[in-house]
Amino acid sequence: MSDATRSAGDPEVSTYRDVQLSPDFSELRRRFRRFVFPMTGVFLVWYFLYVLLAAYAPDFMSTKVAGNINVALLFGLGQFVSTFAITMFYVRWADKRLDPDAETLRHQIEGVDQ
Repeated sequence: MSDATRSAGDPEVSTYRDVQLSPDFSELRRRFRRFVFPMTGVFLVWYFLYVLLAAYAPDFMSTKVAGNINVALLFGLGQFVSTFAITMFYVRWADKRLDPDAETLRHQIEGVDQ
């Protein structure tokens, strides 16, 4: 940031660089990636299973479960349910495992005593 665009109290650019190179930040980033990448992979496999079954197993997907409810409809609704479940799981996980350390780093950057 140039001096013209910086506000009073903004940290120096070197502070951000120092934090980014710190072991605490690396650990925070590693912890985030160890959660997000596998969860994304699981969701994508589940999604592509749904798409592939719809494309290549229409007889199975059109199997009636109850009344006009078929397997495809249940899989489609399951996509929504799993999206919300993953989101809720991530929020709870981040509240416990990510946010406290991120808050500590934010205080370091801003120069605030805890």
